[in-house]
Amino acid sequence: MPIHNQKQKPAEVVRFDNTTLHYPGGHRIFRDLSKVFYAGSFYFLTGASGAGKTSLLKLIYRGIHPSDGAVQVFGRDVARLSPTEVPLLRQRIGLVFQDCRLIPHLTVMDNTALALRITGVDLRRARQHAIELLQWVGLESHLRNYPATLSDGEKQRVAIARAIITRPLLLLADEPTGNVDEANAAKLMHLFEELNRMGTTIILATHNRSLLTMRSRPEVHLHNGRLYDYYQEDKKNYA
Repeated sequence: MPIHNQKQKPAEVVRFDNTTLHYPGGHRIFRDLSKVFYAGSFYFLTGASGAGKTSLLKLIYRGIHPSDGAVQVFGRDVARLSPTEVPLLRQRIGLVFQDCRLIPHLTVMDNTALALRITGVDLRRARQHAIELLQWVGLESHLRNYPATLSDGEKQRVAIARAIITRPLLLLADEPTGNVDEANAAKLMHLFEELNRMGTTIILATHNRSLLTMRSRPEVHLHNGRLYDYYQEDKKNYA
């Protein structure tokens, strides 16, 4: 008799398969990394400064290539993607950086709409989507402002809105709370958690351990070129 109602394992979003990364000159960042990130999950990526968190995220969106092994994203080996396939991959991935990377001569609305414009969406429709997202992140009063007029926390909320306007399946955030105070960091985390509840897989690199202690999320820790998994029960004894 067939067994029904078995809990299915979530789909894989990212797989590192014996991945090694060397920088020019022979400096090794990773060695034989093997790790799977599953759909719908929220992961904290931790490690000391220089451990390779940013490099790990770059491998996922093919900002760099591994020296050996493979990185699979949405079931595809990203190193084997053709030049025309790389932009299609990145349309499914949202990126949030610590420095926000907003374009100074574009308004908040047009910075947010830019990702849709790149995909061919007309200006009016892209701006309408941008307005809806900026309302969601609490910046509806800043639509026509320029980045120079915003606080660091406001800039990061614009960056989040821009990153998710294409409805990405995966969001990569590199130290997104690094330049904001604790109150703004909490607001940004709330936005990330809301996005995760809507189904987006999130990998968030951070050195802020207070974010981890307040939230029960899997932690993936980089140390000496290796990845280690920590779960809530482990964190009590981890400093």
